[in-house]
Amino acid sequence: MNRRRALGVAVLVLLTVAAGVALFRSAAAGDDPARSIAAGLRCPSCQGESVADSSSPVAAAMRQVVADQLAQGRSPDEIRHWFTERYGDDVLADPPLSGPGVLLWGVPALVLLGSGYAAVRTLRPAGRRTGVPVGPAGGPGRRTAWRLGAVGLVAMVGAVAFGAAQVGRPAGDGGPPDPAAVAVLLARDLEQQGRYADAARMYRQALETRPDVDVRLRLAFTLIRAGAPADAEQEARRVLAGTPGLPDALLVLGLAQRETSPDRAPETLRRFLDAAPGHPAAGEVRRLLAPDG
Repeated sequence: MNRRRALGVAVLVLLTVAAGVALFRSAAAGDDPARSIAAGLRCPSCQGESVADSSSPVAAAMRQVVADQLAQGRSPDEIRHWFTERYGDDVLADPPLSGPGVLLWGVPALVLLGSGYAAVRTLRPAGRRTGVPVGPAGGPGRRTAWRLGAVGLVAMVGAVAFGAAQVGRPAGDGGPPDPAAVAVLLARDLEQQGRYADAARMYRQALETRPDVDVRLRLAFTLIRAGAPADAEQEARRVLAGTPGLPDALLVLGLAQRETSPDRAPETLRRFLDAAPGHPAAGEVRRLLAPDG
């Protein structure tokens, strides 16, 4: 009886301490809603860091999104929903349990319950349960309890190993969001807000992990809008060095040259028209090349 009472007191103390820690964290986070939201988001380009603690450019852009949306009057739940809509539940520091996550938590909990049952069966005198004395080797009930405990332990190890493997899988298979994809989506959102310099930084961040032609061209167009035509020309030439004659690269190069080399821009834009006369931008380019354009 004393042993049971001591166990109950220990459990009560642990629950009280856990509740106190949770309340303290909630109170501390409540003082700064932006940091509280950012702390609940996972940094895509960091290992085990939240958006609130990371110093990466992607995390900085995500913090800015949080601040902007709070200023627009959105609630924390609406902001978290905004992120999960774009990047999935894995952008959350504590995503909802599903699949491997259920195994990681459910199986160990069941094993602990089973182990507790095995311990009770082992420590409780057999004579008290059945009125029949047992020998040193113990009765069949104890052997069954220990066998169940052993099976449960093996199940727990297997579940944890499987769950850890699933959690570590690459983006798109239940793993953390792809940093390059997050950076591109953030850049597009920034473009829509007219923040072209910030968008260009996000495109550059994406190119560090995924040197993609489309992303580089998007960067070049954004640099023109940001008032950096020389940088845009450089990015367009990089694309043309790998894929000569690419119409979109010729287009952005010609548009950039209208600011950097006005005498060379018409020739480049004509090359663009020759390569893609049916391009959606072809009509506007013809207007620019007209004598009064």
